[in-house]
Amino acid sequence: MKPFKLGVRLSSFRYALRGVRVLIGSQQNAWIHAMVTAGVVAARLALRLSRGEWCCVVLAITAVWTAEGLNTAVEFLADAAVPQRHPLVEKAKDVAAGAVLISAVGAVVIGAVVFVPHFAWLL
Repeated sequence: MKPFKLGVRLSSFRYALRGVRVLIGSQQNAWIHAMVTAGVVAARLALRLSRGEWCCVVLAITAVWTAEGLNTAVEFLADAAVPQRHPLVEKAKDVAAGAVLISAVGAVVIGAVVFVPHFAWLL
């Protein structure tokens, strides 16, 4: 077993945080996800969701952010590997974008299941 090296671990976190900054700084959709995430967190505080409800919402948020990050990575790698237009690169980008859409739709469904009952008093 390799010894634990704190400096190496801290560098890993630094690289990961740099990746998050690149994601947010370069992708317009990431800004949308950030605003929605902030709104959901605010709603969670206002509505006092249960632990179980909050766990479902956190998983949905995490899925969307993960899909967006992987989509961005695929786009960057594809553009670096094949700068000109290529049908397979286009398909790869479309599939990655589709994964973001699937996770976002799933998050909306989870959000509806969790949040709508809390607004039932409005009806």
